Amino acid sequence: MAPPDLKDPVQRAAYHRELRGVALRLRRTGIGVSLAGALLVLLHRKGMEALPLWLGVGVLGIGVLVTIAAISTRAAYHRLRMRG
Repeated sequence: MAPPDLKDPVQRAAYHRELRGVALRLRRTGIGVSLAGALLVLLHRKGMEALPLWLGVGVLGIGVLVTIAAISTRAAYHRLRMRG
């Protein structure tokens, strides 16, 4: 597949739509897990001692790692697509 001509507004818009779909489920999962981890940390800070702090921080860390994996997947796709 030939790389898109990013100087052409129509092709740039089409490529933007294409790129938005790359690793979409992975990005949404990473953001969701990060939000869940942040919520666990917040619940611990608000006095819910039954939830250990390490659990919230661990879930938050996993969410950040998944989000970084999604970003790097999208960047690799872009690099390969531009190479042609």
